[in-house]
Amino acid sequence: MPEPTVSTVTVLAADYFRSYSVVGLLAALGVLFVAVAFGAGRLLRPVVPTPEKLLTYECGVDPVGEGWAHTQVRYYVYAFLYVIFAVDSIFLFPWATVFAAAGYGATTLVEMFIFLGFLAVGLLYAYKKGVLEWT
Repeated sequence: MPEPTVSTVTVLAADYFRSYSVVGLLAALGVLFVAVAFGAGRLLRPVVPTPEKLLTYECGVDPVGEGWAHTQVRYYVYAFLYVIFAVDSIFLFPWATVFAAAGYGATTLVEMFIFLGFLAVGLLYAYKKGVLEWT
């Protein structure tokens, strides 16, 4: 194989950096677009602060009492379980695509049962700990 010349290396490097310059240009245009949008919003919006506008607003109810409320931990646990099973469902779609491809059936089937086994053990653990009880 012949040694690459300086001009060949220069052309290859120029092509390499040209592809990244397109990505950089798009990123700069994206940042510029967001900056212009926020700047236009700041310049065009009316600014008339009144006591009613500065009052905390939540669901149409005037705030009464302290601004601190206790939240039960079980809500976070339910949210965490939801995220786990949402990730599981996201993983199932590409798995189904690969499972349909020739030559990958048995391997992907075993992998999916291992994955579902881990999820089942986690769900069983949560059930045994009483996390899924709503009282």
